Amino acid sequence: MIEDSQLDYELLLATLSREPFDVVARRVEERAELVEALAQQAWDAVISDHHLPRFSSSEALGVVRASAPDLPFIIVSGLIGEETAVAAMRNGADDYLMKGRLARLGQALLNALAAREARRERLEAERSLGESQQQLRELLAHLDNVVEDERAAIAREIHDDVGGLLTALRFDLSWIERNGDPRSAERARHARQTLTQAMQAAQRIQHDLHPPVLDAGLVAALHWQVEEFRRRTAIPVDFSCNVERLALDTTAAMTVYRTLQEALTNVSKHAHATALRVGLVAGDGQLSLEIADNGVGLGAGDLQKPSSFGLRGLSERAARAGGWIDVSPGQRGTCVLLSLPIPDTADAAEGGCR
Repeated sequence: MIEDSQLDYELLLATLSREPFDVVARRVEERAELVEALAQQAWDAVISDHHLPRFSSSEALGVVRASAPDLPFIIVSGLIGEETAVAAMRNGADDYLMKGRLARLGQALLNALAAREARRERLEAERSLGESQQQLRELLAHLDNVVEDERAAIAREIHDDVGGLLTALRFDLSWIERNGDPRSAERARHARQTLTQAMQAAQRIQHDLHPPVLDAGLVAALHWQVEEFRRRTAIPVDFSCNVERLALDTTAAMTVYRTLQEALTNVSKHAHATALRVGLVAGDGQLSLEIADNGVGLGAGDLQKPSSFGLRGLSERAARAGGWIDVSPGQRGTCVLLSLPIPDTADAAEGGCR
């Protein structure tokens, strides 16, 4: 209790004795005494007079909040004005009472203690939620790594095993085409054409699973994606970039590659677009990838659908790389913008490309 009057201090104790409290109190008058009392032990509440000879409740509130931010602080004074009391409440006081109306003191103290407990529970809930979100982000990052590793393994199997078998089959069909009777040779030619389509499909699946073109550089990989999209969909794509070569770390490069892959997939499946623009800009420690189409656009709630995992996953991937993704829906198409920080020392060759 911050109180310069022994009589008022005893009156406060007598008032609290009528409540269900087992009160242990200490009276202080000055800043140094308050600081010492707060340092010596933990208190459940502070009750302060407003005007003291060398101290005030506003100063006391600052000391208390610096030491114990959630400690209940109640002002009891006969001289405090309404404006001062309101200002004190804004600064963190829990309540204020007039000394002539102490009947509410017990309930005010109970309310302040309950509010402190509610704040502690909220902070604990926020801390737990933050930990859960961090664990979820770490799990998603681990799952992404596992998925990429599995994709790479499957791509290698397709290249080594399936590719080898298809190549052997092509040699056998070529032999039949050269040495078989005319009917068998004709069937072999048709089968070899089908086999060529199968080999192309296997190569496309291999590239989608794990893009070996990234070994040639990110810009070349994006070029390949755009060309494959043009070939499969016949949708014209305007692809531009301000660098000819850009070597990034694996996380950043894969984030850019998968963002374009997901955006192109969404355009081909849902946008009904007739034109597409892809732009890559790198410089001044920042990389931006923009994919804009002239399709039907996204509705206001499309990004909140429970099944919208693709763009959500890209957002998480971008966040792990230190960047962000913005999807701007509209009636005249959709724009996906990826922004990533890149080191100023990133290996980049200046020049434009289309």
